[in-house]
Amino acid sequence: MIFRIVAVSILWSFVSGPFLAYGQDKVRDLVVKVHAIRRSPDVLRPWSKLSPQNIYGSGVVIEGRRILTAAHVIQHASQIYVQPNQSAEKLAARVLAVAPGVDLALLQIEDEKFFDGRGHLPLAEELPRVKDTVNVYGYPAGGAELSVTSGIVSRIEFTDFYYSAKGLRIQVDAALNPGNSGGPAVSDGELIGLVFSLIPSAQNIGYLISVEEIRLFLGDVADGTYEGKPQMHDSVQAVENGALRKRLGLPGGVGGLMVTEPYRQGDAYPLKRWDVITHIGDQAIEQDGKVAVRYDLRLSALYLLQRHAHKGKVKLTAYRDGRRVHINPPVEWQREFVVHYLMNQSPRYFIYGPLVFSQASQEYIERLGGQRELALIREASSLIVRRYDKPAFAGEELVVVAAPMFPHRITKGYDDPTASVVSEVNGVSVKNLSHLVEILRDASEPQLVFRFAKRADRSQEIMVFNRAEIAAATEEVLNDNGIRYQYSADLRPVWERPRPVMPGLVREPR
Repeated sequence: MIFRIVAVSILWSFVSGPFLAYGQDKVRDLVVKVHAIRRSPDVLRPWSKLSPQNIYGSGVVIEGRRILTAAHVIQHASQIYVQPNQSAEKLAARVLAVAPGVDLALLQIEDEKFFDGRGHLPLAEELPRVKDTVNVYGYPAGGAELSVTSGIVSRIEFTDFYYSAKGLRIQVDAALNPGNSGGPAVSDGELIGLVFSLIPSAQNIGYLISVEEIRLFLGDVADGTYEGKPQMHDSVQAVENGALRKRLGLPGGVGGLMVTEPYRQGDAYPLKRWDVITHIGDQAIEQDGKVAVRYDLRLSALYLLQRHAHKGKVKLTAYRDGRRVHINPPVEWQREFVVHYLMNQSPRYFIYGPLVFSQASQEYIERLGGQRELALIREASSLIVRRYDKPAFAGEELVVVAAPMFPHRITKGYDDPTASVVSEVNGVSVKNLSHLVEILRDASEPQLVFRFAKRADRSQEIMVFNRAEIAAATEEVLNDNGIRYQYSADLRPVWERPRPVMPGLVREPR
């Protein structure tokens, strides 16, 4: 008996060794190094870009002759190249689709001969389980060759990703480093996730974008356009507390998520304050706001939205005023902010005389730096106070003075208004950047009066300029500073649109 076991073990070592090596080599040939030359916009000088950066990441060949990688690897890239394993050749590539919120991107290689005879890495049909073994492939910093590390799945959770998006994240204990981003995590020869972040202060803890998120992304972009993840942005809380349950009149055993603040107001919006969402689709929500999606996996109930959303709506059951109601509220692809995210876009701007105006963005606040942000918090600047507010009306955005004033004689005696929010020009409230441009374009008064949003412990100057002087100063500022355009491309038609003329009036030259 012992002889038979030893013989079988020896035979298995001869057979399985080459087989496993073949399987690993097959995966290796599907993993590529991604080279990107990034020219990120400079939100503090929105007419320009930052110096070029060489960015390195990883990617993997998937079905359809495409390369799957992480969005942040190719974000703002002016050039992208893909380098196959064990090759010095760098193949030009372009972006097919990008989803910044879930950090996924698809690339297409211009020379498709690369794919001949190469195959692709199949996607796993279901999520892995905790303690499943995983191999992570990529090109981390510290070497030029492909790296393969092993570990186990230690956690699966539905949590925050980027730009207010939520997604299914897998935590692994495999060693990951910068450069692994976009590399595949493989279990049983199938893709279970894509590397997108790690915890620098912890050893061997990294995160994967789950295969379910990858499937949703690929399904979304199948028509050539990425719409986004279906989400609800209503404020909700669990209903575990006994006093709260008594206030709501919830029967025993009924769980759910209570709406503390509906995302939209008005009778037309189906969800109301104090509603308790008890079911998403036909699945009941537990008292702690979670659902069992598998015998060994409980997740936030909001995870179910991406499974049950259909044609922009989702089927819910809610407990309201002692009775059950069935409602179909809309799902949103992106949360609205008055201070929005630029994501992959460049900031919009308009230069008028010594002033540089831009729309406020989350990236702008981040670039101001911690000390400046703390100062704005102390001053209760609307840039901070309203940072995560919804727009008060359609098209509302905050307009800031994005950069220090350019030196010019007409600024004599004025303090620098950098990071101040423009509230009025000549008594007209500014709705957004395009509206500001319209106000300046159509102004006929001899002077322009700029007012800025109030701050708690700091008086805001009123800036007055002679209209003819500030208009003339614009060309001087552009020439002196080597700035090519006065405005971002989207504002050109707004600025150059003919000024409306009242009947009987002669147009005044600008």
